[in-house]
Amino acid sequence: MTRAIMVQGAGSNVGKSMIVAGLARAFSRRGLVVRPFKPQNMSNNAAVTADGGEIGRAQALQARAAGVAPSVHMNPVLLKPETDTGAQVIVQGQRFATLRARDYAKAKPQLLAPAVDSYRRLAAEADLVLIEGAGSPAEINLRAGDIANMGFAEAVAAPVILVGDIDRGGVIAQLVGTHAILPPPDRNRISAFAVNKFRGDVRLFDDGVTAIAERTGWTPLGVIPWFADAWRLPAEDVMDVASRRGGAFKVVVPRLNRLANFDDLDPLATEPGLSVEIIEAGRPLPLDADLVLIPGSKSTIADLAHFRAQGWDIDLAAIVRRGGHVVGVCGGYQMLGRTIADPEGIEGAATQVPGLGLLDVSTVMRPQKHLRLTQATEVESGAALEGYEIHLGETKGPDCTRPWLRVGDRAEGAVSASGRVRGCYLHGLFASDAFRAAVLTRLGAPVSARSFETEVEETLDALAAHLETHMDLDAVLTQARPVPEL
Repeated sequence: MTRAIMVQGAGSNVGKSMIVAGLARAFSRRGLVVRPFKPQNMSNNAAVTADGGEIGRAQALQARAAGVAPSVHMNPVLLKPETDTGAQVIVQGQRFATLRARDYAKAKPQLLAPAVDSYRRLAAEADLVLIEGAGSPAEINLRAGDIANMGFAEAVAAPVILVGDIDRGGVIAQLVGTHAILPPPDRNRISAFAVNKFRGDVRLFDDGVTAIAERTGWTPLGVIPWFADAWRLPAEDVMDVASRRGGAFKVVVPRLNRLANFDDLDPLATEPGLSVEIIEAGRPLPLDADLVLIPGSKSTIADLAHFRAQGWDIDLAAIVRRGGHVVGVCGGYQMLGRTIADPEGIEGAATQVPGLGLLDVSTVMRPQKHLRLTQATEVESGAALEGYEIHLGETKGPDCTRPWLRVGDRAEGAVSASGRVRGCYLHGLFASDAFRAAVLTRLGAPVSARSFETEVEETLDALAAHLETHMDLDAVLTQARPVPEL
């Protein structure tokens, strides 16, 4: 019989996604058929599934950890913020609506059914379903209609493990405070707890574990030390995107307000000969940048205005004049062109704005979203690569006659006459070792013999071993309960 357990956090970014990925790999190595599941996620870093849907990238990583292909049912409700008060809502992989926050609260009850349906489908093919919550169940102001935490746990009768983050400080208050504030039915769903991200000798927190257990009655599952190699795994949250110091070759990335699908940075950050520097708002782009990478955006026109407001357009032009190179991916590709037109008001009011003018192309936003896994070849080197497309808009112009890539018989992307500026719609392209080596060699950057995908697999194995050592996984299985008929 299939069993399930839900991992919730005493706050956001406590490490729930990482723990679920580690548990998925650990239990898979024990011979169990594991499926990850997150009923509701909020992220602009999405992954494309084989059937043309999209889910949160964390669930794609967790699927990889479990040794299975990502499915839209692993994350049936995905919120992709477009403004400070509104988000695109994806249901079972496809666009459902664009809603303001207050309207989404009204829509949540009708989204429980597809979430339970997806959960049921996964449970039918698994020995163990690892459910991940979102944010914190202590946000009791959001409890009505909840489908992310206790509302979903109640709907499927799932027991809950609560995770606290000691690196932030106050972990006893996080866990005991959650126990105190939850209404009894929700409080009683929590059967165990774990403390994550401890730095130093975990034995120093023995008294803290005892204090939490005495005040809550929950079973302690362990104190998990800081996992230093977490940065080697694809990041989900924009807050996890950080500069990485390496060699002398400098890759510069402006942090956009609506940064999306930024996994293009991960393979570059693992190259020891490269330093990847994230440039925050208010700072200029360094003029000694060897490569400026402009990543994807969920709101391209608004992020282009933000780009200009920082003076980055002037910096970028100077970098190109000095011989630097520029790569734009998806929204970044659109920004590099001469114009971006949104005649149907997809991103807001209908408008047309000038682009950065570094590529002789123009983009028109269209309502149809392109979602597909893609295999391509770089025109210049012949190197094969794999990636995915997830974008609105069509880009055309003279520089498209110098395509960067070919997808079958179709030309993809554009290269400037100088060869120093190029862009495409394909995300994840730098994960392909041969392609990454060809591009970096052409730019004069040192290239390692490392395989990015192999390193991800090795890191997942190391994460699983880390949890086997510091977390009572037998107790986790004991806490799991059979999935009832739904």
